[in-house]
This record gives sequence, C-alpha cells and structure tokens, in this order.
Amino acid sequence: QMRTLGPKYGKLLNGIRAYLAQVDGNAAMDALNESGELTFELDGQSVALTKDDVLIDAAQVAGFVSESEKELTVVLDTNLTPELLKEGMIREVVSKVQTMRKEAGFEVMDHILVYQADNEAIAALLTENAAEICSEVLAERIVTGQTAGYVKEWNINGEKTMLGVEKL
Repeated sequence: QMRTLGPKYGKLLNGIRAYLAQVDGNAAMDALNESGELTFELDGQSVALTKDDVLIDAAQVAGFVSESEKELTVVLDTNLTPELLKEGMIREVVSKVQTMRKEAGFEVMDHILVYQADNEAIAALLTENAAEICSEVLAERIVTGQTAGYVKEWNINGEKTMLGVEKL
C-alpha cells in the first residue's frame, strides 16, 4: 500500500517490494495474524508492516478451488484420485444402462440382464462392482464378453464398449 508505506519508508519501497515478492506468503500471513506485523531488516533498517501496509490476495493453486467471504475461506481439493475416477466410471455405466432401459421401452420395475462386450477395462469394472451396478439398474446379473437384447455402442470416459440390456 503506497499510501501507508510511502510516508514511513520512502526510499526503501523498492526493497520492500522485492522482499515481499520473494517471501513465503503463508509464513508472512501467519506472522501478521499472530503478532499483527511482519518484521524484517532491510538495508540496516528494521521494517514492520501491518495488515494495513500490504495488499493481501488469495492465490489459486492448481488442483484446488477457493472462495472467500469476509473472514472465511473454503478450499476444495479438485484433484481426481483413482477412487473418484472409478466411481465416475461406475456412475457413467449406470447412466448408460438406465438410458438403454428407457430407449428399449422397459418399465421402471422391470428386472433385466446387462451385457457388455469389446472392452476389457469396462468388463473388469463391471465384474468388480457388479453388486452396486445391479442394485442401481435392477439387474439380476451382468454378463461380460457378449451382448444380447437391446444393444448399443457407448464411449464411457474414453473407453468404447458395447452394452446390452434384456428384460427378464
């Protein structure tokens, strides 16, 4: 803040600016919050900056999103873990099967068989999560390696596969 620092430190302004550009922002904020000032030596002079002397701005870090209002800041980690990616794939498969149920004219309570072919990664996902997927789509079981009933090709998060649904 030039209006507060100018009268106090005039000729040291460029040095203060250089110091603040290289200082660890989190450590500086911690010092300001704990003692009310950030102190350091510059050209043999002691410099003490308060919150009124500096412009404080939150920076966005890759993989995180933050929002601030007054004294509160909320930060969300947006990094995709293998578990989140797997859950997303499961949700996509369920969505595709539900779409196929509707397109095939099945009733909401009809029990079905789900078929899948032409993609080993999707087959493994279906096999590992069969109970969850079957529960969501009212399937009695999932058959991999073949298709039957109403069949459609899908691209599920970059993985091409054939899915089929058949009413029991």
